[in-house]
Amino acid sequence: MKIGVLALQGAFIEHIKMLRGLGVEAAEVRLPADLVGLDGLIIPGGESTTIGKLAVMYDLMDPLRQFAAEKAMWGTCAGMIFMAKEIGDGRSQHGQPLLAIMDILVDRNAFGRQVDSFEADLDVTVFENGQSAPFPAVFIRAPKLVAAKGDAKVIARLADGTAVAAQQGKWLATSFHPELTGDDRFHRYFLQLAGGG
Repeated sequence: MKIGVLALQGAFIEHIKMLRGLGVEAAEVRLPADLVGLDGLIIPGGESTTIGKLAVMYDLMDPLRQFAAEKAMWGTCAGMIFMAKEIGDGRSQHGQPLLAIMDILVDRNAFGRQVDSFEADLDVTVFENGQSAPFPAVFIRAPKLVAAKGDAKVIARLADGTAVAAQQGKWLATSFHPELTGDDRFHRYFLQLAGGG
């Protein structure tokens, strides 16, 4: 089992530490060749426009789409925006490079600025103990999951009903940062999607 973390910009080190803590081989991905031999890929939080522009610069866009067609992929925060087919503020492929693979509509920075960051306990429907043991989610300049369409389904909501996580087949998207908590359940779940359990 080998999981890559896109390491162009953002909080990739924390994901790598979490994966290694689970005994999984983790690799930093910066070039198309780095995708070879991976079972899954995490796209971390950071600045989604920067991640997209760097992915174009390093000729990663098509290789990432080809990878996602066969393997598990998970976008956290900025990574969720990068994976989304639609962004609610009207930005398109021209304004911001997107992988545009997941049938979700996302609003960038919908929860406000850095000072509006917050934590919330979530019931996550795909976890065996999701109802009895809420997941401690950390939101930092987080995007909002406005809609899940087609095969995409919402798997976690805030208490007010706002969707904050979705799954579509082997793909995951979360508004928040599971790598910044001591709770490894999202990483364990992603490993299951990647074929490791």
